[in-house]
Amino acid sequence: MGKAVDLAIVLAAGEGTRMKSSLAKVLHPIAGKSVIHHVIDAVAPVAQSLNVVVGAHREEVESHLSSIAPSASKTFQAERKGTGHAVQLALADTKAEGVVLIVAGDTPLLRTSTLNEFIEAHVELESVASVLTAVLPDPFGYGRIVRDDLGAIVSIVEERDADDDQKQIDEINTGVYLFDIAALRSASQKLTADNSQGELYLTDVISLIKNSAQVAVAIQSNDFTETLGINDRSQLAECAAIMRDRINDEYMRAGVTIIDPMTTWIDSGVSISPDVTIYPGSAIHGSTRIESGAVIGPRSTLVNVEVEAGASIIESRVTDSHIGADAAVGPFAFIRPGTRLAAKAKVGAFVETKNASIGEGSKVPHLSYVGDATIGEGTNIGAATIFVNYDGVEKHHTTVGSHVRVGSDTMLVAPVTIGDGAYTAAGSVITEDVPAGAIGVARGKQRNVLGWVLRRRSGTKSAEVARDAGANELGFQE
Repeated sequence: MGKAVDLAIVLAAGEGTRMKSSLAKVLHPIAGKSVIHHVIDAVAPVAQSLNVVVGAHREEVESHLSSIAPSASKTFQAERKGTGHAVQLALADTKAEGVVLIVAGDTPLLRTSTLNEFIEAHVELESVASVLTAVLPDPFGYGRIVRDDLGAIVSIVEERDADDDQKQIDEINTGVYLFDIAALRSASQKLTADNSQGELYLTDVISLIKNSAQVAVAIQSNDFTETLGINDRSQLAECAAIMRDRINDEYMRAGVTIIDPMTTWIDSGVSISPDVTIYPGSAIHGSTRIESGAVIGPRSTLVNVEVEAGASIIESRVTDSHIGADAAVGPFAFIRPGTRLAAKAKVGAFVETKNASIGEGSKVPHLSYVGDATIGEGTNIGAATIFVNYDGVEKHHTTVGSHVRVGSDTMLVAPVTIGDGAYTAAGSVITEDVPAGAIGVARGKQRNVLGWVLRRRSGTKSAEVARDAGANELGFQE
């Protein structure tokens, strides 16, 4: 439909006290975006201009809006006197004419397609004021839609002001409205605070417009979950779960295998190609991109990761890194920012990497730390190897060439270079460069002190079996 309304107003001034949080309610994250970011994503495609009413946590909310919706205007509601008061302030800040869409800033599940359907119905019915409604299994806490015998809307009654009969109504106000701006300006000036909250209710505008012989309608949504609001952490979790299911369903229908959708969490900014397989307990966040044939999980977390075709990440955490085609990570690997695995490279069990480039076909199979390093192709890093990159003041770089064999339990004390085709002996502490084709040996000569156990550990099981094997206190075998 395009930009179908002239102005959209997002109401985001509430205190959010039931969240019991130092973070503004609308800034809490769901699927990698703030609650209000999801709302703006839904609204922006249908509105020519956007205004956000802010109040509580003003500085934090305005700063966030500057990054996600820099063209949006902002209206500050210093005293929270109700939704009607918020709209009065927003209208005072604009000269827009035509149609205005009003939504709550805490409804992250709202879809653009639903708004377009709502707008189409508003236009077809030639309505001056329209409210989007939904039928809820449990309507407690929401304003009720009161209709007459012919089904036309009469009014919207808030929970606190509803009588017993009205509380039995299961059709609720979603907080999504369309108004003719001129009619809204006129009606909003007639609002009074004659209610249990002592506030100006935007909901009262509907009855004011209807009573002035203008057309006001209630249009029911087909999916009540889209209009669920957030007032506390429980509702936040409920909306997050619905968003999870929505995202997972879209990926599965597009050809991604998700073994257990209930335990798989994927952010809205992620990109996953068909024929990727995701095992249970995995979380995929940020701007992660996963190409076809990759296998993720079980129990893996990816944050801002590029995963090329055919790669596998098993029971590991990977952040701000690049995993090449057919590369393998895990199990139990910790891949920190700046890591780049080339095609067919391997980082195995209990390996940690940071700011490391690991060449094609190279392997760090187990129990090692690789930090601030460049490793060529076809190299093998033995178990328990440590790239000693920090001297207590600065980080230093280690370069390991191609087809190198680093022996188990080697310490590479940066800055140091191991040349192409070189070896290091197991247990070495390498502090100097090892030329290409050489073997670096840096360890003390072994010395055996015969009879030590019998002399110093007399009476132990070790001494007993040593004596049975022919050892004695004088240090020679019998």
